[in-house]
Amino acid sequence: MGRVWIDKQTPEVFRAMTDVVAVVRERAAAAGVDRDLLELVNLRVSQINGCETCLDTHWRSGLAAGLTPQRMALLPAWRDSALYDGRERAALGLAEAVTRTAGTHLDDDAYAAVRGDLTDDEVSVLVWAAITINAFNRVSILSAHPVPERDADGRVVRRRAS
Repeated sequence: MGRVWIDKQTPEVFRAMTDVVAVVRERAAAAGVDRDLLELVNLRVSQINGCETCLDTHWRSGLAAGLTPQRMALLPAWRDSALYDGRERAALGLAEAVTRTAGTHLDDDAYAAVRGDLTDDEVSVLVWAAITINAFNRVSILSAHPVPERDADGRVVRRRAS
């Protein structure tokens, strides 16, 4: 017997989650947080959680937002790479702190360092972005959503069974 796809079983809850994401994106734009930075956060959180569905989705969204394949591929090494600026590092640090809450919370010194690169509005929307992608990761992982195989142009070449 297959998994319950909770997004399909209770679609009104899933719609409410997507509405929250829309508000986060709106507020992010108003705060000056570009879509590419939101996609870096989405990708990094999805990497940590091992959500293949969200990685597939946000890889393509990242490309559409102007991220290069190199920047997305090197994301697990963001701390050691010169490809990410201080603002991006602050956002990724926040995203990791939101995702890895057990024993790795953002201490006061680390939080103060983040505040040097991000405004209050930016901190708020980036934390909300991390919270929402964590929720979507869990929906996809627990529902065992399949990821179709794609060619180099992103076209589906084979669908996997769920």
